[in-house]
Amino acid sequence: MAHQNSNEPLADLTRPGQSNSTGDARALYLKLFSGEMFKGFQRNTIARDLVTKRTLKNGKSLQFIYTGRTTAEYHVPGQSILGNSDGAPPVAEKTITIDDLLISSAFVYELDETLAHYDLRGEISKKIGYALAEKYDRLTFRAIAKGARIASPVTKANFVEPGGTQIQVGAGSDADDALNSGKLVTAFYDAAAALDEKGISNDGRVAVLNPRQYYALIQDVATSNLINRDVQGTALQGGQGIMEIAGIKIYKSMNTPFFSKYGTKYAPNSGAAAGTDPATINPGNTGSFVDVATEDARGSVAGVNGNYGNATDFANTCGLIFQKEAAGVVEAIGPQVQVTSGDVSVIYQGDVILGRLAMGADFLNPAACVELFAGTTTKPAAFGATYPANG
Repeated sequence: MAHQNSNEPLADLTRPGQSNSTGDARALYLKLFSGEMFKGFQRNTIARDLVTKRTLKNGKSLQFIYTGRTTAEYHVPGQSILGNSDGAPPVAEKTITIDDLLISSAFVYELDETLAHYDLRGEISKKIGYALAEKYDRLTFRAIAKGARIASPVTKANFVEPGGTQIQVGAGSDADDALNSGKLVTAFYDAAAALDEKGISNDGRVAVLNPRQYYALIQDVATSNLINRDVQGTALQGGQGIMEIAGIKIYKSMNTPFFSKYGTKYAPNSGAAAGTDPATINPGNTGSFVDVATEDARGSVAGVNGNYGNATDFANTCGLIFQKEAAGVVEAIGPQVQVTSGDVSVIYQGDVILGRLAMGADFLNPAACVELFAGTTTKPAAFGATYPANG
């Protein structure tokens, strides 16, 4: 290689960020960051693999078709066969609309990267992935609760299909029933029976509870036979479906609606509303992201094109049981990462790192949705569910 000054030779640099020693010196670094963001997303979302997921291109919504049942009848000799006289099976539709672009971003100053003794971009990328995953799960779980409260969209006379199921944990108006392992087990068997009666497949049945409910089931000697004996050691505490009740695999999440909040609700110091406050003691120093109220995600909120309800809609919700057909997630843009470069990076001496996602979620088959509730004997009311006429 020829150098500019033969009297002062320069070192031949190895640029580990280049692809095959050519082109952008940061090209491979950006790919590494993308991987970090995806790992952060995948490690913190469970809903994506538990429901029906579809990719949308060249449109704003995706249509799903419901086909109801039909009947069998005996043929009369000599009579032409022109379809059942009752016009069955009935057909209805469900449309899932994409919400606006969901983003999480950070500006990384180049000097900070130089001075930092750790992988600054990698840490930021994981937190961006966490933020997108959290929103993804929260919206999907709320859509399942929504589906558990309504009738089937197939409502043709004499051909009405099964709708959603709501099961009370316990029998009174004590919110602490939601944390009682024995009462939770009873609710699970009731849910399994209801799903059987409504013709829902055994395959892919799962439950999502909050951490304290999950650990209560593990600790209770009376339910110890429910623990999967093939799972040992630390995996037992992992919360990734290591326990089954009535064939329902159990997951834990801090993103499931729980008494108007997400994942947990602590006993208030005063002014407790009857039936909506479990006696869980606040462990202290929980920060700004625990014991957070369910945000408003109705169609009137900017960016929301569906209807995921408001905090008051989940005042007594304390768990979900569902099958894969319960809800659908439509993705127009899957989790992606974008990073500025070139002149923009020179002008600002740093990069904007952006994670983005365009998705929408809603229930599909209400019969596959089960909502657990406690602290009241009145089933939570339906919200935001309308259908077109049946065909």
